Amino acid sequence: MSFSTHVLDAVTGLPAAGLRVRLEHDGEVVAEGRTDDDGRIKGWNPGAGVHRVVFDTGGYLEDTFYPEVVVTFTITDPDRHHHVPLLLSPYAYSTYRGS
Repeated sequence: MSFSTHVLDAVTGLPAAGLRVRLEHDGEVVAEGRTDDDGRIKGWNPGAGVHRVVFDTGGYLEDTFYPEVVVTFTITDPDRHHHVPLLLSPYAYSTYRGS
């Protein structure tokens, strides 16, 4: 099982490179890093259960209403790949379960 994310800056239409992201499980940080030049993080292996992916949007956008975006999700099938993308702007964000 693996987890990945992709962050797109909706203002510029470009990947959000260098954005800090952390993955949490049971209140513990299980992985952390920054998005690559394509706005992606891949290869994290969190296992089954309820997880939180936390995006440090305040450290990326200068003027944002949302200094942090937290997406909580459940992995029930640890053999499947899970992808959680984020579309980001200063006053809105959107996410979905990707493939």
